[in-house]
Amino acid sequence: MTEHTLVEHTEGNPEPIETIGEDRAVALVRAREIPDAAALASALAAGGIRAVEFTFTTPGVLDHIAAAVESPAVVGAGTVLTVANAREALAAGAQFLVTPGISVPVAELAADQGVPVLMGAFTPSEVMRALELGAAAVKVFPAETAGPTYFKHLRGPLPGVRLIGSGGITNQNARDYMAAGAYAVTAGSSVISADALAAADWETIEDAARLFVSSLAN
Repeated sequence: MTEHTLVEHTEGNPEPIETIGEDRAVALVRAREIPDAAALASALAAGGIRAVEFTFTTPGVLDHIAAAVESPAVVGAGTVLTVANAREALAAGAQFLVTPGISVPVAELAADQGVPVLMGAFTPSEVMRALELGAAAVKVFPAETAGPTYFKHLRGPLPGVRLIGSGGITNQNARDYMAAGAYAVTAGSSVISADALAAADWETIEDAARLFVSSLAN
């Protein structure tokens, strides 16, 4: 693993969250191997998904983040479980952090560094707690367990919350989540297929991203 030095971030920089909202999508990269993270991020951005989340479940994720920040994409670190993960990701150049659940220490570090954090939550109480901790958006996972209607119910008492649906979302059902009030949805394996990634088939991934984004407007 390449050693990274701390990258300075502008306090309160809203760009990643605004980008996700404009595209209505964030790409989730969870893979055993990534042949070229910068090329992957570039393909996704060209297809209309400019925010890309590389997870800590991917071997060599810090090097992938460092490479991808040279692309036109807005790059984030996902599955951030600890403050150590967060510090390493920020040092590699991550522009936003994503936690799978509520994490007070990560939220505090993100606030101190002026970096947006997308916090995982499911129940109304968890969503409220994430907002209390300063989450810029709340990632509802697994979205497919509750379905699109759940987003409409959550936004009843919490009309201003930015909800991002994650888990089991494809170009066949993504629009349903947006219609129910989601701020954005996560594009995972339905856009970044294992075969296309292994073959470094960036054109196929770009086309899949474009199809996913177009489905959100239908």
